[in-house]
Amino acid sequence: MKRTLAASLALMLSVGLLLPNIASADSTINEKLGVPIVVYGANLSDDEKASVKKSLKVDEEAEVEEIEVTGKDLVTYIKDGDPNARMYSSAKIMRKDAGKGLEISIVTQDNITQVTPEMYATAMLTAGIEDAKVEVAAPKKVTGHSALVGIYKAYEVSGESLDKERTDVANDELDVATTLSEKGVDKDKVAELLTDIKQQISDKNPATKEDVEKIVKEQLEKHKIELSDADRQLLIDLMDRISKLDIDFSKFSQQLDDLASKVKDKLGEIDPGFWDKVKEFFQGLVDSVKSVFQ
Repeated sequence: MKRTLAASLALMLSVGLLLPNIASADSTINEKLGVPIVVYGANLSDDEKASVKKSLKVDEEAEVEEIEVTGKDLVTYIKDGDPNARMYSSAKIMRKDAGKGLEISIVTQDNITQVTPEMYATAMLTAGIEDAKVEVAAPKKVTGHSALVGIYKAYEVSGESLDKERTDVANDELDVATTLSEKGVDKDKVAELLTDIKQQISDKNPATKEDVEKIVKEQLEKHKIELSDADRQLLIDLMDRISKLDIDFSKFSQQLDDLASKVKDKLGEIDPGFWDKVKEFFQGLVDSVKSVFQ
């Protein structure tokens, strides 16, 4: 009996260590910041929409506002957007108090194939969204671009306004980010590179495109990233546009500092000996359970 009880406790302990902490959605309505806004891609089927609702835990919220993002919205926020574009990736957006920063997560990681949380975050900062919690989901494999347009729409539905030039540049930024990752640059390194270049633009306030080009060259060398001439020019042109945006760079700088810290933490969070430690832990756990029965 004692051996059975001990084995059960050991098993419960191992399961408790393995399972992630499960936190239910907040059932309290925030009267100051408003309810979460859920934006669904307009081309989702009924079954796909139900899948997204489950992924975003919509039913666990006390109250939500639900809207759709369409190809027409794409044109609203992106100058050369295609009104016939098919929209699948969706998002739940919750505004946060000023100064709280961005918190981005992809809850269906296998289905968002090109865009990382950090790419969303750096593009959102360019667009002018500074304080929000965002969860992104898709019912099947998609690039993830339409979720960004949905975030823009949700933000304006919540009572804020966005500069259309900034949202257009932010979309170009996401395109450049995914282009570089498709060319073999690690996705997290892309996000780190873009953030650091924008940080330098914020700090140095370059007066000419040549000054921007110098910053881009320095950061590429710093991160040991090699690009083709065409891709390097894409990056320079993008950053030149960002440098000319009507942005309060003193405020922008702090947000970039926070984002840069998060990206660097992510890039360095896996200890090279981590998996050896995991193996040792489970071997020890197995040995402990075995000893109960001896």
